[in-house]
Amino acid sequence: MSQVPSYRNIHNRFKMNGIAYSYDDLFVVAYSFIKEGKPHEKSIGDFLMDWINSKDSIEVKTSGSTGSPKKISYSKQAMVYSAVATGDHFGLKIGDRALHCLSADFIAGKMMLVRAMILGLEIDILPPNGNVLDGKSTLYDFAAMVPLQAENSLNSINQIKTLIIGGAAPSESLLESLKTKKTKSFVTYGMTETLTHIASRSIFSNDSSYHVLPGVTISKDDRSCLNIEVPYIQTEPIVTNDIVELKTANSFFLLGRNDTVINSGGIKIIPEAIERKISSLLSFPYFIGGIPDEKLGQQSVLVVEQKKPIIGIIDLIRESGVLTEYEIPKKIYHLESFEYTDNGKLKRKETLSKLEELPY
Repeated sequence: MSQVPSYRNIHNRFKMNGIAYSYDDLFVVAYSFIKEGKPHEKSIGDFLMDWINSKDSIEVKTSGSTGSPKKISYSKQAMVYSAVATGDHFGLKIGDRALHCLSADFIAGKMMLVRAMILGLEIDILPPNGNVLDGKSTLYDFAAMVPLQAENSLNSINQIKTLIIGGAAPSESLLESLKTKKTKSFVTYGMTETLTHIASRSIFSNDSSYHVLPGVTISKDDRSCLNIEVPYIQTEPIVTNDIVELKTANSFFLLGRNDTVINSGGIKIIPEAIERKISSLLSFPYFIGGIPDEKLGQQSVLVVEQKKPIIGIIDLIRESGVLTEYEIPKKIYHLESFEYTDNGKLKRKETLSKLEELPY
């Protein structure tokens, strides 16, 4: 990993919205954002105020996609290490132009700011809406987006040299569309607990494994779940519920989550694996879930976010031949809306609980 500066050493090439700022200047811009800025700018102002205060740590909140949101405290220096690791991994250079279009309420938006301040990037702040490049002609060396933003920006995505996609799993149709573009797009793996991504995979590679960032060590436990060691974050391994297959000491295949596995008559079904297989068949939000069954213990069902029933989905899936017989969902449920976290991640457990209110 490159030499790591102190969090107080703002790079002399750092610019935000075209204006250079030093560490001492950050108070003025933060105060201005908080008092006069738009909602997304107020969040940035709050973060910058936290960055320059007397504390050496910052409190961040988790998304709540796999449980109740919680607050975690991380050292500012750990965030600097993470920023440098990202710069090394993706080959970012001093003076590169970056796009900030994520909410600074969450770790991904905070880390984009840290990368710019520490690596000497020139960052432009845009509202974290669905189509961030609409009407914009600026060329960017680096940007981070959630899948919906990338989907809505496809017509202009070539304005970005390197794009990282995180926050949720992108659909296969989105990845296929991105493959027709010049942009070097990567899907990232990470979480709040790891200060965003600790691994990535190129969408242009035939290899679907994730490759870890500098300084990260991986292993798996007796559940086949990924354990992550990131010395600059904490001394103990970070234990996840993500089921993986290790390819090498520095790469892994992501299969699904241990806490969503469906045990149907002794056969273990990984919902995320099935969702990937049928992604090219369905053009609306959906997921595979498990519900109680007297004979099987659990049965897998397909849940779609549609107000009106869609006829023939199960037949379409069966006729496609992409699933084995035991992988084919036994029922389909329609919900007008799913449950999501504040930053747009699906809350599977809470959404499945809504099925109890529905007649089949």
